[in-house]
Amino acid sequence: MNFISTIKLVVKNLRARKGRSFLTILGIVIGVAGVIIIIALGAGAQSLILGQVTKLGSNLLSIQPGKSNEKGPPAQIFGIVITTLTDEDAAALRGGQVPHATAVNANVRGTATATWNNKTVDTNFTATDSYYPKVVSITMTAGQFFDAREDEGGANVAVLGATVAESLFGGTGIDPIGQIIKVKNASNTEAGGIPLRIIGVIEERGSSFFQDQDDQIFLPLAIGQQQLLGIHYLQAINVKVDDSVNIDETIENIKTVLNQRHRIRAEADVDYTVRNIADAISLLSTITDALRLFLTTMAAIALVVGGIGILNIMMVTVSERTREIGLRKALGATNRVIRNQFLFEASLLTGFGGIIGIFVGIIVSYLISLLMNYLGYDWAFLVSLNSVLLAVGVSILTGVIFGLYPAFKASRLDPIEALRYE
Repeated sequence: MNFISTIKLVVKNLRARKGRSFLTILGIVIGVAGVIIIIALGAGAQSLILGQVTKLGSNLLSIQPGKSNEKGPPAQIFGIVITTLTDEDAAALRGGQVPHATAVNANVRGTATATWNNKTVDTNFTATDSYYPKVVSITMTAGQFFDAREDEGGANVAVLGATVAESLFGGTGIDPIGQIIKVKNASNTEAGGIPLRIIGVIEERGSSFFQDQDDQIFLPLAIGQQQLLGIHYLQAINVKVDDSVNIDETIENIKTVLNQRHRIRAEADVDYTVRNIADAISLLSTITDALRLFLTTMAAIALVVGGIGILNIMMVTVSERTREIGLRKALGATNRVIRNQFLFEASLLTGFGGIIGIFVGIIVSYLISLLMNYLGYDWAFLVSLNSVLLAVGVSILTGVIFGLYPAFKASRLDPIEALRYE
């Protein structure tokens, strides 16, 4: 029997068992698509994380109130209020004792409700100082960020993120610059909110560390601390370092300044945490790598399950076609021909399932990337050739491995016993 005849016979047998063949192929499709989707998700997640470094910069340090483990979350995550970090600390870090610090900015954050005419939007606010644009790169689409005079004087001014500006003024044809909005939050008791004059709108920036940077209102630090939150301490201080090679030295300089100011003499008395943004990114990358490996293993298990399904189907097929095998061997078919027929049948099932799985995996990965970008995340659509080759190779290898035993069993059947099989 030549190769073409073998193919025709295999296709005929698979078509005769459509339901069984479909379920077998489905198991391979799920496994192959799962491998491609998971690898694509991992690549997309890592591209998102690396994008955060580009936006914030790898040479950025964040000082949080309260001591925490270097690899653990800051104390504020658990709702612990620590009041030891102050405006004077930020001023001291700008005083020349941290030579590689090019800019230092202080901030507090919260939620707020902004109102303009009859429009109201729930958003977030960042109360900061005039050094903010020097620490975090921003581009103004209109107006300007508040200056040192407005910051230090606690002027009633505000700078809007792109999302807030669109929510309040989109479709009105009115220039936001110069308009008065009223801002209030749960801690603010002033009726109607604090009136703020809009002096600038920031260009769309997208998400950073899973927070929408455009859904924010920026206002002077004193306004946020005293009038919105009613506090006199800071939630964070950010320090821009001139070069990433000076990160470690700068961290030590910061610790020296803060230890002197807070009169800290022992490590156990430290009441702040200095975080390297790049280290946080590295930790997130490690987590995503581990998660991707775990999920890839789960997808591989799905392929193995599909392979076991093929083994089961082929064993049943051999049992059902025992008399046919005996007849063919009696007419001269060799063990090799019988073995290759069943082995090719298993490989065809997995190969066909692998091809379908590739298309399914690519389409689902693309749809996920569209969804993530729609939600505001810079999610790249990345399907590598290696992931496709890996998925197809594993699927075909699965068919060969799990098809070998049934193929050898069929080829070794005694023709006389096979013909007598009921």
